[in-house]
Amino acid sequence: MTGYLTFEIRRTLRDAKFLLFAVALPVGLYLLMADRFIDQGAPASYVMGGVAAFGAMKAALDVGARTAVERGIGWQRQLRLTPLSGSGYLLAKASVAMVVALPPVAGVSLVAGLVSGVHLSAAGWAAAVLGVWAGTVPFALLGLLIGQFATAQNLQAYQGAVVLVLSFIGGLFIPVSTFPQALAVVAKVLPSYWLAQVGHATALGGGADSWQAALVLALYALVLGAAVVVRYRRDTARA
Repeated sequence: MTGYLTFEIRRTLRDAKFLLFAVALPVGLYLLMADRFIDQGAPASYVMGGVAAFGAMKAALDVGARTAVERGIGWQRQLRLTPLSGSGYLLAKASVAMVVALPPVAGVSLVAGLVSGVHLSAAGWAAAVLGVWAGTVPFALLGLLIGQFATAQNLQAYQGAVVLVLSFIGGLFIPVSTFPQALAVVAKVLPSYWLAQVGHATALGGGADSWQAALVLALYALVLGAAVVVRYRRDTARA
């Protein structure tokens, strides 16, 4: 698996356009949103946390979901003929998704510090960056699950709908406290809501909420991980 993981990381890092978009989109969104939300009284660190969470989530989803293309061209079927195990393949893909999820968080945090004057202690920056990054694990697995169901033709539709729902209803851009009650209940079911809690914790000082969010995200990771394995095995049996 180590050899395959190295190959996948190199292949992904060579895709300069994908990596540039993965970082440029959340950084651009932060620059567009920061002034407006700060003028409305929101701390810059609050905006930073939400946009960084969006960038990490989208990058992880994108990497995982691209397995739909590999399924379509028969790459997964070829890998099943090699010594690489199914669990090794899935773990490698999830690991690559996590590698790609870190630069958007770091990029948004860097811009927030340089442009908006966000000042945190070393521990605060570590919590803001590494906390959001670690919380992205369920979304790497969700991307893999989408990739096991979708085809190359309908992947963008699936992926776009999932990102849209998780981003806006999950409260990454708009505070859930402003939602109607029914929609706020739905928001708290989504994993993106809890990732937003991790991202916003630095600004809001929500230590207890961060631990609760970490627990919920860990449970999501377990459930989604099991779902990915089951779906992959069924796909293998059909092949």
